Amino acid sequence: MKNKTFGIYYLLSVVSVLLASFYPLYMGIRVITDMLQNGTVLAGDYPKYIIPYTPISIALILGVILMPLAFRFIKRFAVAAVSVISLGAFFLSELLLESKVIVTSTVTTTLESWQMFMCYVPPEGYGTRTWTTVDVLLGEYNPTFKIHFYLISVVIILTVLNCVLGFGKMIKTHDKRRLKSLIIQAISSFIFIALCIFACFTAFYRNGELTVSALSAVLMCLFFVIFGLTSGVYIGSFLLGKRKLFSVLIPAVVSSVITLAMYLGEMILLSGHLYRFGKGFFFEKLGHIVLAPVDICVILISGCICAMIMIALRKNNTLPVNNDNAKIECEG
Repeated sequence: MKNKTFGIYYLLSVVSVLLASFYPLYMGIRVITDMLQNGTVLAGDYPKYIIPYTPISIALILGVILMPLAFRFIKRFAVAAVSVISLGAFFLSELLLESKVIVTSTVTTTLESWQMFMCYVPPEGYGTRTWTTVDVLLGEYNPTFKIHFYLISVVIILTVLNCVLGFGKMIKTHDKRRLKSLIIQAISSFIFIALCIFACFTAFYRNGELTVSALSAVLMCLFFVIFGLTSGVYIGSFLLGKRKLFSVLIPAVVSSVITLAMYLGEMILLSGHLYRFGKGFFFEKLGHIVLAPVDICVILISGCICAMIMIALRKNNTLPVNNDNAKIECEG
């Protein structure tokens, strides 16, 4: 009965990840087909955000398919092993697409460069936007802008696989001690992915100017907070059986650091600037520091929310806390 239940769960997981990956895979196949037929992809035919979502889909599909083999042969390190393999698949497919796919508009450029221009201002708005002193144009390409793409990708892959494999292991072992932490991870991951998809189609309503609207500011702040929170909860899921210093402080710090890293990626993309969420002291940079008080608050809020979640999970956790006479096996 246990194997039958796991078999159903496995089948549903594979079908679900394939359905969720349909559009990113379709985009990838379309681009590769154009490359094989024409040697280039016309800008008008370029599907949005093939980078990084097609490689993410490939990584997740591979990871979910490997789940039963990992449980059988790798056992306690199944999640770690599958995560490493999936991340390897992601970076391999990502780098191949970046370097091999050529996009042609008024000029010819590799896909990674074109993706940068897509982030900064959509092609359809290129001729109509009001240019400021911060112009990320052809000839000024900086590959380090991809730091936030890679961070987003790694967080999605790790958290989704941790949830899928975590629930699968729970079904196989009937050990429900991690149930609440997995549910929290699943919720935060779902919200974060939903925000990523929403951003793909709206870019959170930015028009190319550095000072954004109130709606755009709220959505961007929410994105930053959820991004850091999802990362912190992921790390915290490995530390629930540890002392409070580790199980609460470390996830909170990770949450804030990852949020800060997202700001740094945006700063690189905008040539040392950041989007501003309003006017006045609270929204302006602090002297030589590019961050504004509102940005620092966003970074701290992400860590504080993560800490509160980990405290709540710790109180409800049935795993005993590590001490000198107890040794707990806590798998992610």
